[in-house]
Amino acid sequence: MKIIDKEFEPFIGQDQITVKVKELANLINQDYAGRKPVFLVILNGAFMFAADLMKEIELSSEISFIKLASYEAMASTGQVQELIGLNQALSGQDVIIVEDIIDTGETMAYLLKKLDTLNPKSVEVVTLLLKPEVLQKDIDLRYIGFEIPAKFVVGYGLDYDGFGRNLKDIHQLKEDH
Repeated sequence: MKIIDKEFEPFIGQDQITVKVKELANLINQDYAGRKPVFLVILNGAFMFAADLMKEIELSSEISFIKLASYEAMASTGQVQELIGLNQALSGQDVIIVEDIIDTGETMAYLLKKLDTLNPKSVEVVTLLLKPEVLQKDIDLRYIGFEIPAKFVVGYGLDYDGFGRNLKDIHQLKEDH
């Protein structure tokens, strides 16, 4: 499959994603029983994951969105830009950050530091994808969908220069042979 100028191949299928999302939701439902967490979704990439996850959450909960960016094309810029800020008080709240992918950890480290200044009761992270090989920050990740190699991926909300988010499956950059 070609997106812009790159070739991608199937990597994680829709069925695998569905099973993993349900597993993560079940863990959160158990861990947060009797509590009312605020799900803080990082846009744009996590929108599909968040929508499917929230359909499986059985808790009384709220959802809010923040837009952060640290990518241009296929590379992390190393700088996090806050594009749309929080519009909800999080003091005393149980917060669950919903992220599509964590690779270097720069964006998540930035957000965790920012959230800490807002005095939440607790903060946990649920990420669909983690690239442990390139993780540079010490981040406590309680809920991880898939650990993947350090390859570029698109689909299921993840993009390449804005394209590919609408794919139902996750595709990885095809190796040149």
